[in-house]
Amino acid sequence: MNTTELEQRLARVEAALAHAEKQADELNSVVIEQGRLLGRIQKRLEQLGETLESQELDRARNTQQKPPHWMP
Repeated sequence: MNTTELEQRLARVEAALAHAEKQADELNSVVIEQGRLLGRIQKRLEQLGETLESQELDRARNTQQKPPHWMP
């Protein structure tokens, strides 16, 4: 191989490396954003679960029949 061929190969390798680094950075950004989104979804799911539990307790309390001897 002569110097020109080596320089061309080196240029291709550098370009491929730069492309791979750019893709890695983009993927890292996507993963970070997905992590944030997942955190928000988990928090909201917990809130909805607590709301549902509260509603179920209220419904259970409201549908329980009072004993015959109970007086308001």
